[in-house]
Amino acid sequence: MEKAYAVYAGPDGEIGIDEERLALGASGDQWAELTMDSLVPLPPEADLFLLPGRRPAGLNRQSGRHELLPGEERTAVAAGVPPGYTRLFLPAYRPLPSAPHLPLFGYTAVAAVNGRLFIAAQKTDEAPAGWQLRTRETRKIPALVKKKLAAHPENRILKQLAHCTLVYKCLTARNIFLGRGEGGVPVSSSCNARCLGCISLQPAECCPSPQERIAFQPSVEEIVEVAVPHLQAGKTIISFGQGCEGEPLTVWPRLVRAVERIRRYTGAGTININTNGGIPEGLEALAGAGLNSARISLLSALPGSYQRYHRPQNYSLDQVGQSIDRLGAAGVFISLNLLVMPGFTDRREEMAALFKWLRRHPVDMIQLRNLNIDPDWFWRVMGPASGPAAGISRFCAELKKEFPGLLVGNFNRPL
Repeated sequence: MEKAYAVYAGPDGEIGIDEERLALGASGDQWAELTMDSLVPLPPEADLFLLPGRRPAGLNRQSGRHELLPGEERTAVAAGVPPGYTRLFLPAYRPLPSAPHLPLFGYTAVAAVNGRLFIAAQKTDEAPAGWQLRTRETRKIPALVKKKLAAHPENRILKQLAHCTLVYKCLTARNIFLGRGEGGVPVSSSCNARCLGCISLQPAECCPSPQERIAFQPSVEEIVEVAVPHLQAGKTIISFGQGCEGEPLTVWPRLVRAVERIRRYTGAGTININTNGGIPEGLEALAGAGLNSARISLLSALPGSYQRYHRPQNYSLDQVGQSIDRLGAAGVFISLNLLVMPGFTDRREEMAALFKWLRRHPVDMIQLRNLNIDPDWFWRVMGPASGPAAGISRFCAELKKEFPGLLVGNFNRPL
């Protein structure tokens, strides 16, 4: 069988291959050899990251021992996987005392096989329309943005989406201007949780947020003006609850009025909300207004772990379960946005709690979401791993076996 070798970055940032040491991946505080059944070729859309202040580790081919790669100038390397892939292992390294906080990305182990780079991930979904990068469409985007802004010069949502499209390259923002796929409609500047991995707002002592949260409260008219044309295109989705906003349920009365207005104009397309599910009455009202899809984020079905990560304000895991029950009774398609962290999600106690919780609060789909966070910071807050984990591949297999009718993937679906 082909062997996967350890990789590193030299002082100049160039990727090197250590042919004396095999590649390792991390699962919690455990290191394991990366074999071909846990690797896929580095996708062209993936990003490579240097991990400053972190010494890479490998498996010595002669002694069979786990060790740090020689040379203090060598730096650990990771990849950020594109949508549709689920990370199986974190990069294996030892942080130095001076190691800085890492930005909020989904760090994935990297290896070299026959001189080519591979990542420790598996393909878990096919990207639908609107999630595929096409060069010819990319060239048209600046002109499409300019045209739409000229047609609606006072719409603050469109101004925000233009910024997200041109600066952050956000796909759901871009789709609004392309008129296809899932289009993001940010609606809230506030949140009722303080999640560790929030990508739009972080305390100064953490790290820069990769996106900037909106600083305004859109009107019903602004929401309708963006949503209706997108839905009328057909086989499309509008989604409240984007990376550039807080929690959309914090403005649920206004959102109910907007959804009612949208549905008076058109019954086409899918209206979705990405939410923490902390306000059951808000979701129930939205379902009555015309919402037909909801994606609820969850790191853990254990109350203590849920509390430490999500840090909810004025709600708990119980309210999240109630939200799912009310949505199910209203016929809304429910996805669980499961935040996946190797060495945590696949712990036996976490798996048992999640499976029990899903039997009590059934959903239609599990969307596997690679948790974007500095692994060292995550373990400091959440606590060290308690014993070996089953592995993310095993977790996925047991999830499908336990719930054979459940969809498992990575993307929202138009209904």
